[in-house]
Amino acid sequence: MAKSMEDRLRDLKEEKEGEALPKEQEIKIETEKVEDGTQIVIDEEQNIKPEHAEKARPKPVPKRERRGSKQLLAEVEEAKALAESNKDKYTRLLAEFDNMRSRNEKENAEMHDVGAKDTLKKLLPVVDNFERALESVTEDEKNGFEQGIEMIYKQLMETLEQMGARPMNCVGQEFDPTYHNAAIHVEDDSYEENVIVEEMQKGYMFKDSVLRHAVVKVAN
Repeated sequence: MAKSMEDRLRDLKEEKEGEALPKEQEIKIETEKVEDGTQIVIDEEQNIKPEHAEKARPKPVPKRERRGSKQLLAEVEEAKALAESNKDKYTRLLAEFDNMRSRNEKENAEMHDVGAKDTLKKLLPVVDNFERALESVTEDEKNGFEQGIEMIYKQLMETLEQMGARPMNCVGQEFDPTYHNAAIHVEDDSYEENVIVEEMQKGYMFKDSVLRHAVVKVAN
């Protein structure tokens, strides 16, 4: 007796289940209500179990090994090295600039002092003449004109001091050839030996250097 379509499908399913298939494969048979003589379609699906799926899944590539990352890292390292090099160059240039600026300021100050000393030396004889003129006027002869001259002299001395020049005023000080020129030696018991008795020509200092040596009388 001929088998029905449903019996044929059942036999086919049992035949498939009896075969030694891999565990990861399963047979999926789609059954439909069909008439005799209809073509049977059997689909096979391959299911991968979780443990096999983990092994089959591609592993993530480390960032350092990804395509393009090595080149990018190399460029970053090169940029860092260039930045450090530029920083060193900038630091050296800045130090050289500071040294050059300090050197220029010192040279400019020295040049200014040289010019100021030269000008002041030329003014000192005028100051001497002012002082001699004022000393030659007695108290009885003084009037408004002489008083005006004294005011001008005072203003001139203040200007010299503002420029860095000041008189030594060395009477009563011990003689020092660094600052004084001894023109005369005198016997004077009122002074100790080697002490300046009189300043014949005023000496002047410019800041910490001698502008003009004082010409003096020294006690023996």
